[in-house]
Amino acid sequence: MWAEQFEEEDIPIAEFENIGLSKDGLVTLNDQDLKALLSGGRTNLIHLMNLTNGEQRIPELEAKLSLRRNGQGKLDLLIHPIYRKERVPDFMPDEDAVKLADGDISSFYKTIDVNGKKKNVIVEFDQDTKEFIITDSEQILVPDFVNSDGLTPEQKRKYKQGETIEMPDGTKLRYSATTAEGIRSNKARLITSLVMDGGLSFMLYTAIKALSKKEPKVSQEYSKGYYQALEDMNVRKIKDRMNRAPSR
Repeated sequence: MWAEQFEEEDIPIAEFENIGLSKDGLVTLNDQDLKALLSGGRTNLIHLMNLTNGEQRIPELEAKLSLRRNGQGKLDLLIHPIYRKERVPDFMPDEDAVKLADGDISSFYKTIDVNGKKKNVIVEFDQDTKEFIITDSEQILVPDFVNSDGLTPEQKRKYKQGETIEMPDGTKLRYSATTAEGIRSNKARLITSLVMDGGLSFMLYTAIKALSKKEPKVSQEYSKGYYQALEDMNVRKIKDRMNRAPSR
C-alpha cells in the first residue's frame, strides 16, 4: 500500500509527450499505473516506441516508469528498462542477492547509513526489469484493516519490513515495490482501509499478483471479511455522496 506523494498537476507532461504517453496535456496511462506513479511507485511494464536520446534513436523499449523529485523540487520522469545484468546494492551480501534474484527470498531488510543517518530499507528484485529495487521503509503506508480485520502492532511492524503477514480470514499479504499496486497477496482481491479523520478510507485491490515464487497460488475465493469490508465501503460512498449533495 502506497502513501500518495505527488500531485497530478506536478507531473512533467513534456517528458511524457516525448515518449508518446500524453495527449491534450494529460498523461495517457491507465488508472492503476497513474496511481502507482503518484504514490512514488512504478508502473507495470509499458511498451514504448520511437524514443530518442540525443542522437540515438530507440525504435521500441519495454520499461517501467516512476517519478522522482529533483534538486529544484520538480518531478522528473524515470524510465526503468529491462537490464541485461543485475546491479547489486553495495550494502547487500552476494549470497542474499542471489537468493533474491532466484526468488528463494522475497525481500531483504536492512538498516543502512545514509550521510550519517540511519535508514531502514527493503530490497526486492524486479523479475520484469532484472533490477534490484530499494525502498525506504518509512515511505510505506501500513493499512489499519485488511478486509474487516484489524492489524496488530506486530503485523504492522512486519508489513513495514516487507514480511508476509496473515489475517484471521486466511488472507496473506506483503508490501511490494515490484507491482503497480504496491502489494502482493494470496487473494485475487482484497480491501484495505485506513483510519483517517475519525473515519475509514478504503482501497479496493483487484488482480493482485502472487506473494512469491514459493507461494505462486492466488485464490479467487473471497472471505466473509472481504464482503463485509465491501459493504462498509459502499455505505461510506453513499454517505459521502449525500454529504456532498447541495441542500434544497
